[in-house]
Amino acid sequence: APGSLLATAGAMRAAGLLLAWALLHPAATQQCHPASPGGVLRFTDRHAEIRVPALHRVPSSLDPLYGLVRRCLDLIQQNPLPTELLRTALNDPGSVRTSQVVQYELGYVVCAAVALLFTVAVPVAGMFFCYCRSRRRCGGRLRAHRRSLGCRRRCLLACLSFTSLVILISVTCAFVTSQRVKGQMEPGLGAVPSTLRTLRQHLANVPQVAPLSWQGVQMVVDKFEVPRKQIISDLGGLSRSVGLSIHAQLKAMTYAALADLQDRAGDLQTSLHHLQILDRTARALAAARAELEPALRERRHRVVALLDDPRCTSCASVLGRAQSLELGADYGKVPSVEKVLKALAGLPRSDFAEMIRQGNGTFNSIPELAVERMAQVIQDLRDDLARTADKVQSIADGFPLPDYTRPVSEALLKAEDRSQPYLREAERFERYRWIAGTVLCSIILLILACNVTGMALGAYGLSKREDPSDYECRGEAGAKFLLVGVGLAFLFSWLLILLVFATFLVGGNIQTLVCRNWVNQEIYKFIDTPGNLPPSMNLTRQLNLRRDSNLSSAYRECKSGAGLWEVLQLDRSYDLDEHLKSPKYTADFQKRLGDFTANLGDVRLLRSEGRQDLETFARSGVDEVDYGRFQEEMKNPVVQTSLPGLARNLEGLQKMQVRGGWAAGDPPVPGGRAHPAVPPQRNSTVAGRLAAEARALWQMQNSTVQSQEALVAKLGESVQFLSRLAPHLKERVKRTLATTASVEARLPVQAQQILRQELGCFTRKELRYFTQYLNWVGQTLREDVASCQPLATALDNGRVILCDRIADPWNAFWFSLGCCTFFLIPNIIFAVRLTKHFRPIRNRLISTGSEETCPFHIPRVTALKL
Repeated sequence: APGSLLATAGAMRAAGLLLAWALLHPAATQQCHPASPGGVLRFTDRHAEIRVPALHRVPSSLDPLYGLVRRCLDLIQQNPLPTELLRTALNDPGSVRTSQVVQYELGYVVCAAVALLFTVAVPVAGMFFCYCRSRRRCGGRLRAHRRSLGCRRRCLLACLSFTSLVILISVTCAFVTSQRVKGQMEPGLGAVPSTLRTLRQHLANVPQVAPLSWQGVQMVVDKFEVPRKQIISDLGGLSRSVGLSIHAQLKAMTYAALADLQDRAGDLQTSLHHLQILDRTARALAAARAELEPALRERRHRVVALLDDPRCTSCASVLGRAQSLELGADYGKVPSVEKVLKALAGLPRSDFAEMIRQGNGTFNSIPELAVERMAQVIQDLRDDLARTADKVQSIADGFPLPDYTRPVSEALLKAEDRSQPYLREAERFERYRWIAGTVLCSIILLILACNVTGMALGAYGLSKREDPSDYECRGEAGAKFLLVGVGLAFLFSWLLILLVFATFLVGGNIQTLVCRNWVNQEIYKFIDTPGNLPPSMNLTRQLNLRRDSNLSSAYRECKSGAGLWEVLQLDRSYDLDEHLKSPKYTADFQKRLGDFTANLGDVRLLRSEGRQDLETFARSGVDEVDYGRFQEEMKNPVVQTSLPGLARNLEGLQKMQVRGGWAAGDPPVPGGRAHPAVPPQRNSTVAGRLAAEARALWQMQNSTVQSQEALVAKLGESVQFLSRLAPHLKERVKRTLATTASVEARLPVQAQQILRQELGCFTRKELRYFTQYLNWVGQTLREDVASCQPLATALDNGRVILCDRIADPWNAFWFSLGCCTFFLIPNIIFAVRLTKHFRPIRNRLISTGSEETCPFHIPRVTALKL
């Protein structure tokens, strides 16, 4: 069909364009696949357990209180770090003079004197108060009622309320800070040995040759398992990936060549088929014409004779068509294709379908072939990785001797052992301090409770008392509550001041002598100054620092993240960069991949017998046949006059003969005379003969002419196909043979190029894994395993624990407790003065004697007011 021919031609053109593109771009280089997120290795950090986590000061709502306490301590102790005194105490403790200590601690000495004065004065004042109370003088009654008593009472109430509020706020702060000290002291004290132990573990894990102290670098070396597993995983899919890549990049060219070859094989089969049809049909048409000619001649003679009969009414109009009843096309004149058929006899000798199937199957088996051919090299690469792991182990085996870190580890172990007794004593002291502070704070709360209860009852009693001299039990109870609070204040205030001074002396010196100089790094400067420390405490020598370095510079370097390579100059004895050069571990791996070759593109598309068939097809002369002669002859009908048309005309005349009369349009009778008025008689014999001739024409049309017309249509399809194919036949066959030969020749070459390219991409990808691992090893050994940052972090953590988490709430505790203690003095005064206002007022007209001397006193209805 024409549509199928057009579709075939379009597919052939598309395949030709695709093949031309493939042939014009055979050496187009394909870039490696971009690195995917999976191409970045992730190394699990196994050294987190030996790191020292950095501690920081946590903002708190008590920070303003902490700042106030520090400013107070700065006023009390304004002297800088006692360099001379410390140098003497460390080098020659026996020569330290008391006057030097007193001079430096002058602020604390003054505070000690004030505390001593308070400790003595308050109990003495309490004894005097007890004596006066026994004489009914302190806390007794007012002697007379005055107008100003209400104002004085309100003023005393306000002052006592204010002092009680201050004491309440102070004791609350004391409770909170005491609890915070208790909460921070236990983990803070426990952090000292744990930090020292962590530092020793960190130093022990610095890469060393000693078998018992090289866990750090061994962990790093063991991490080679990460890239090794990744590379082995990639090797597992390498061969198939290479085969698939070769197949994917060459399939367009190969499939186009196979499609073109399939088209030529189809052309051969179809052309042979149509040539055979052409030859058979032409012969059949010529034979049928010879058979039809006498029958058609006889039929023409009989029809003409019938129509020329005078009895045939109105037959003259059809006579001309009957006389032209002759044969049309003569297919005996068309060119013969016997020569072409003889040339194509026996073709195709090869099975093109099987040949194409085998070529396609061989090409599609390239991935499996790559897996088979690359099995040995992949096994060799796995063996190379095992040998590379042994080479990586040399990183751990070659590290410097442990002389650098052994002194520090021994010093840390000694510090850890010696700190245990002091830490236990500090813990015990803290437990006693917390108990004493909790008890005394509770007593202060009890005093406040007495104050609040006394003021509430006293004020309520005053509001219910109609006469100032009347006795009111609630007012009397309020006065007694106030006196109980006063008694408790006198009884325990000296214990409060002793606890305040004891905690103040410890916390204040820690803040001013240690923390303040730790923050401004005066302590580091003191340690760095030659002669300040005795030879047994020479940290520069014990830490094995550089001669041009000191503790301050080492601390700054460690804090900035420097490793022991920089601080201890380990690079002088061990060149880590030399051990981490990638070619040292990847040379064998890279060389084996670079030397590998394999023939993966040996695909046979067209065998010799198939090539000979196509060449014979091109030389057969299919393109030399004059198909135009066939097309010109097919334009002629089988019979010049249409048999169906002539038969229908005869049938019409037959009906007229039966019906009789003149028909409109009948020609006049000979001689120009008009038809007679009366129609002629009917002629049934002529009508029967006309019907018989019409049936004979229909029979000839249906039996002979239609079969010849079908043969002509069939001949037309073959002529159309061959006429389209013939002009391009030799060119297409020539191109197909050249393309097939070119593809067969180029497939191995391009397959080898793609193999080299894929292996190159794979090599670069795997080398990146090696590089990532070696870079991580270098960074980890310099900054993590062999980093001295934990030392600086430990020092900073010690300052945070001691100063920010313990000393600040400790000092805030004694400051708050001291405020409570000192505000107890005005609290006592205001409570004693207010007690008189809650009791009945004496009347001046009554005897001034005591109540005991007037047992029968009868009060007046109204008292005399002055």
